[in-house]
Amino acid sequence: MKIAYLSSVVTQPGSPTRRPDAFEHDYMMRALRPEFAERGMQIEDICWDNPDVDWTEFAAAMIGTTWDYWDRQEEFLTTLETIEQSIPLFNPSALVRWNSRKSYLRDLEAKGARLIPTLWIDQVTDESFANAFDQLGSNDLVFKRQIGAGASGQYRLSPSDAKPDMPHPMMVQPFLPMIQEEGELSFIFIDGELSHALIKRAKAGDYRIQSAYGGQEEKITPSVSDLEAAKEIMQTLDSTPLYARVDMLRNTDGTLFLMELEMIEPYLYPEQGPQLGGRLAKAVASRLKAPAEL
Repeated sequence: MKIAYLSSVVTQPGSPTRRPDAFEHDYMMRALRPEFAERGMQIEDICWDNPDVDWTEFAAAMIGTTWDYWDRQEEFLTTLETIEQSIPLFNPSALVRWNSRKSYLRDLEAKGARLIPTLWIDQVTDESFANAFDQLGSNDLVFKRQIGAGASGQYRLSPSDAKPDMPHPMMVQPFLPMIQEEGELSFIFIDGELSHALIKRAKAGDYRIQSAYGGQEEKITPSVSDLEAAKEIMQTLDSTPLYARVDMLRNTDGTLFLMELEMIEPYLYPEQGPQLGGRLAKAVASRLKAPAEL
C-alpha cells in the first residue's frame, strides 16, 4: 500500500532550488518511512504540483512539506481537491482551504481562543500603515501575510520605518518580547492526542523562531494548564484532523495566546518527538481501515 507524502520542489532532495531548512523534510521522511513500512505502507515523497502523478496509484495522500503553496494558493487548493476525488487526503481539502488564510483565527477567537490584538488589512496603504500603530497602541508591530508561512513576507516595524512593499493582505500585531524571553510553545497533536511539545527560541538578536533564521528547539513537558490551553484550541474544531500543531505565546499574566493552529503543512518536529512516526502511521492505518467511522 503506497501513501503519498506531498512535498515541493523547494524541499525535495537534490533540488537546485532547495530551501535551507529542507533538512526538516529529511527528518520527517526518516521518521515516517520505517514506521509506515512496519504497518505495510510505503510512503513516498511526491511534489504536489507534479502533473505526471497518477494519484489512483496511492491509497491516500498526506500533506507534508508543501512549502511553496502560499504564492500559488488557488492552484494548490485545486490540486488538493483533485487528489481528494481519487483518494483520502489528510488533512481534508476543505479544512486546508479554511486554514490557509490566517483569518481563520478570527473564527477561533469567536469560539473563545485568546489572540494577540490583531488588525486585518486587505491593502496596506501609507494611511493604514501609519494608523496601525495608533490603533494597536504600540510603536513595535509585526506585519504578517494573511496567506503565508515560515515568516515569509513578515516585517517588524516602527512608525519611523519606511513602509516596505506589502502587496498581500496582512495581519498586524504588537510585538511581544516574550517571543525572545521564553520562546514560542508548540503542541503536536496526532488524531486529537498530544504527541509531544517543545519550545522554539530565536537566535540572539532575532525574534523569528524558524530554523531558517537560526531558531532552535527543545523538547518540554508542558504544565497541566498550558496543555489544557492547547487542548481547548483543538476542541474548537468540528472534526479531528490527522495532525495539527498548536503554536502559542505566553502573555504577561502567564496565560497563553494562540499564535497559529497549523493543519496544512506544519513541520512536526520528529527530533523532539521520536514517537511521531509511529503515531502517524498508526493513525493513517486506522483511518484507512475504518473510514466510515471518522
